[in-house]
Amino acid sequence: MTHAAPYIRARTSSRCAIAIWLFVVAALIFAMVVIGGITRLTESGLSITEWKPVTGTLPPLSEAEWQAEFEKYRQIPEYREKNLGMSLTEYKAIYWWEYLHRLWGRLIGAAFLLPFLWFLLRGHILSGLAWKLGVVFLLGAAQGALGWYMVASGLVDRISVSPYRLTAHLALALLIFAAVLWIALDLVRPNTRGIDGRALALSCLVLLTIASGGFVAGHDAGMIYNTFPLMDGSLIPPGYLDLEPWWRNGFENPAAVQFNHRVLGMATALLSLLYWRAARNDATGAAYAVLVVALLQASLGIGTLLLEVPVGLAALHQTGAVALLTASLVAAQGGR
Repeated sequence: MTHAAPYIRARTSSRCAIAIWLFVVAALIFAMVVIGGITRLTESGLSITEWKPVTGTLPPLSEAEWQAEFEKYRQIPEYREKNLGMSLTEYKAIYWWEYLHRLWGRLIGAAFLLPFLWFLLRGHILSGLAWKLGVVFLLGAAQGALGWYMVASGLVDRISVSPYRLTAHLALALLIFAAVLWIALDLVRPNTRGIDGRALALSCLVLLTIASGGFVAGHDAGMIYNTFPLMDGSLIPPGYLDLEPWWRNGFENPAAVQFNHRVLGMATALLSLLYWRAARNDATGAAYAVLVVALLQASLGIGTLLLEVPVGLAALHQTGAVALLTASLVAAQGGR
């Protein structure tokens, strides 16, 4: 027994250290989603027209390098059809958001990989956890490639990125965030109560609602029907099923895309209320957090719509979405 105690303490210490590392990574991914949202809102995502994972770490450092980057941007449809006549100063304003977005992605990669290798080589990560973290790293690498695949869709024939690729990029980021957060939570408080199925279902609905927001962003659908709760005087907007075949409307018809996001948002708020009502007798802090964040998020969404998508408020709306996903995952994992 005298020899077992230090081993147990060491293992407990390792779990805490790994959990802290993963919470930091989760926070970085949270920030990345918000930065990505601002990059989209400021229409900055196509300002860097090449993918250089290593040499692209440094921004232009001279006037000649800035002119060279600007000249590349001037060759794509977005410049010719939307931003013709843009000055170098205006170009720099959108460049820096996309540069920050890419740099933050590299930071997340380093913040995950280097500690992972250190913990693994020192024997602090057992095989059951190692494969999970290995999968997370592979998903992160795929996310980087998917990000470039998204950008590439707007460099030749379009003046914006594909809404399908934009939504896939957002959804994968959220899945990676959820996985990292879940593993970290399990390390600091192994769940002996079992998964809360109601909260897990809510988490899935939150993910679906955020993904539908990707299509709203991809089609600039928040810039139309800026009234609530009616859309052009109707609950269901005119032209909801204009496209053929019918299923395309949910992904390519801006009116239908916005309506679907509204419905999912209201369903999320309602389910959050019902979850809190069912869980409140257990006095769970997580249930109260879910309710408060859900109501705040719904308010931010309505405000963003009514004010025609101001960047600051829209960024807060996206922040609230990830915060709600966080709260619902904590509740699902057995948070008290």
